[in-house]
This record gives sequence, structure tokens and C-alpha cells, in this order.
Amino acid sequence: MTPQDILLIGAPVDSGKDRKGCIMGPDAYRTARLAETLVELGHNVSDLGNLTAENTDISEHDHLVALPQTVGWTRTLQEAAKDAAPKGLPIFLGGDHSLALGTVTGIADHAADVGRPLFVLWLDAHSDFHTPQSTASGNLHGTPTAYFTGRTGFDAFPAVNNPVPTENVCMIGLRSVDPAEHAALADTNVSIADMRAIDEGGIRAPLAEFLAKVEAANGLLHVSLDVDFLDPDIAPAVGTTVPGGATLREAHLVMEMLHDSQRVTSLDLVELNPFMDERGKTASLMVDLTASLMGRRVFDRPTRAFT
Repeated sequence: MTPQDILLIGAPVDSGKDRKGCIMGPDAYRTARLAETLVELGHNVSDLGNLTAENTDISEHDHLVALPQTVGWTRTLQEAAKDAAPKGLPIFLGGDHSLALGTVTGIADHAADVGRPLFVLWLDAHSDFHTPQSTASGNLHGTPTAYFTGRTGFDAFPAVNNPVPTENVCMIGLRSVDPAEHAALADTNVSIADMRAIDEGGIRAPLAEFLAKVEAANGLLHVSLDVDFLDPDIAPAVGTTVPGGATLREAHLVMEMLHDSQRVTSLDLVELNPFMDERGKTASLMVDLTASLMGRRVFDRPTRAFT
């Protein structure tokens, strides 16, 4: 395994929804020994600390939750992602999923600079394909994929200079998609493997097909891993639990396949709410999954004790 330069970037974003707690996510990953685990695998790890949102002069919105703060985070994370990408493999420690409004668009700007296409693997129970106009809840953590693929309606946000083509996006694990999102997705070329498809045919085939596309295009690959991709029985520390998520082995298989592809160039770890965890079990699982992505083999896993 070739050692990589990994940059840990804390993004304590807690503005994308009403329920608070994700602000503690970055430090929970640190407490769960993410940096030490990656160093033990032979990688060079730099922890760049936690970012803070840029101040904005945007007014609060009657419907959208914490719009000024989320726009500020988007600006901050776009700059941080574009700056970090040439220096190594950035891992953004969230924070709610609205952070992807900034991370993916910043990485897309970097991809354009180096003349390579960007692909995005979205591991999530939700498609997050709402626009500010279509979201009934007003929670902006439900909008990032719409934003970075160039859908309209994001007038308060920075312009998306390099939208990710929908055919370069793969969503795996979906099981809670609103009607407005479903209708909008039907008009795109997004690859989707919802949990029924996974139940019927397994998780390997859709991921292998997508990774083959990335390989053929010599693309960069950004992975956005939401805690609620996982079944809440194994990962309870999330405010958007949806039963029937990925199992422990399915999740590790995804990470192992991603490692084998050697295509991943950036990673989001999002929606960890330590306030809702059970003795740190979700944070530890997310660290274990990251370790699989970065080269830990199946028979090298340590035994975990939570009693």
C-alpha cells in the first residue's frame, strides 16, 4: 500500500437542520482516534483543525433554516477544499451534510484546474436533491446534490462554476426520497442503487459499474459518507435515522472496493451527532470504515468492546 498524505479538516457545520449536535462531530472523530488509526496504516496525517464559517451580510430567511450561516460555511469550505486538494487527500469531518455544498464544489473547481472530470459517490439514505424552493422542511442539508449538479434556485449561494454532470453521480443506499426529489431525479442521469436494489442484487454490482466509469474517464472521486447510509441498529448517532440501511459487512465491502480502485481523492464524513451515540460506537464505526477505505484488510480489524 502506498502511503498517502491525508489532511483532516474539521467542519463543525450545524446549520443545515433544526436538530443540533453535529457541531461535536469533528472532535468525536478525533476522540475515536481517526488520525492515529490512519498513521498506523502507514499514512502521513495532518490535522488542520476546525474551520469557521465566513460571516455574511445575508438576512435570515422566513423558511430556510440558518441560511446566512450555511452560505458562510459553503464559501469557507469551497476555498478550503480547493486549497487542500492539490496537497493530499482531504477528509472533511462533519458536521451535517450541508457541508457538501462547499466541499464538492470546491473539489470540482480543483478538478477543472487539473483537467480531470469529478465523480461523486453519495452514500446516504437520502438523495438531498431538493432546491431551496422545493424543500418543505427548510433544512438545507437536503440540498447539496442539487446545488453541485447545477440546479437553479440557489441565488443566495456562490455561483457553481464547475457543476458535476449528473451522469458522474452515483447514489447508493437510498430509502427516503421525497416526491419532489424523486420527480427531479427522474429527469437526470444519476446512477441510483436504492436499498431494494441492494436487497435484490447486492451492493457490489452497482458500485463496480460506477468505479469502472471513473476508471475509464481517469476521474477524481469524491466520496460523501452519511452516517444514515448505515442501519441505525449499528450507527444510532444521527438525527435522520431511517431503518433498513447498509449492514456492517455491506459498508465495509464498499470501503474495501473503493480502496482497491485507488480512485478516491477526497472524502466527507457527515451527520455524526455524538449526543445521540452509544458510548462512541458510531464514531468508532465510521473510523473503522475510513480505515477500510484507506487500506485496512478484512482480517486486520481489531476487536471492539463497548461494554
